[in-house]
Amino acid sequence: MNNTSINIAKQLLQIYAIKLNPASPFTWASGLRSPIYCDNRQTLSYPDIRASIKNAFVDTLAREFPNVELIAGVATGGIAIGAILADALNLPFIYVRTSAKQHGLGNQIEGFFTPGQKTVVIEDLISTGSSSLQVVDVLRGAGVDILGMVSIFSYGFQRSVDNFAKADCKLFSLSNYQDLLLAAIETGYIGQEQLSALKSWSRDPEAWSAQFKV
Repeated sequence: MNNTSINIAKQLLQIYAIKLNPASPFTWASGLRSPIYCDNRQTLSYPDIRASIKNAFVDTLAREFPNVELIAGVATGGIAIGAILADALNLPFIYVRTSAKQHGLGNQIEGFFTPGQKTVVIEDLISTGSSSLQVVDVLRGAGVDILGMVSIFSYGFQRSVDNFAKADCKLFSLSNYQDLLLAAIETGYIGQEQLSALKSWSRDPEAWSAQFKV
């Protein structure tokens, strides 16, 4: 059990950055029905929790990536917390768009960097990892040395584990779905019956979602 992960999960539940409702699931952009909805941008509105997350990032980078030279945020969720982290570490910051601008200079990477800089990518949420790893590809294509990625939260899907392994990119998350369930039970946010449904979803999200189709 990771106490930092549990504590961050509690904080995310406290401010409703994460909502759990297996009886009345949310609809994701993909169309899948899900018992969890995560919007980590909410953390920016709470100074104490924002500081807690910043400090957890600082500790993680000191432990896992002590030679980091550049912080890169994934647009849009990783921009604010990435800039906050870069400021705390006194490091330069850039961010990466999902696609190049269609006007002006046509940049996809915003900010100054030099090829070979040792870089950690900051993300707010990891689902399958596909969109986050597209940013890694863009940065590698620009000559950046990617040390790894750190996110606030991860659903912990096996698909994301496989995707990051295939991309040869280390991933660390401050908190995760397994610890979220422990935090939710400990705080009384959910009961045992809800816990069973939430565990079932994490094992096979597609099959769980299919039961709600008309």
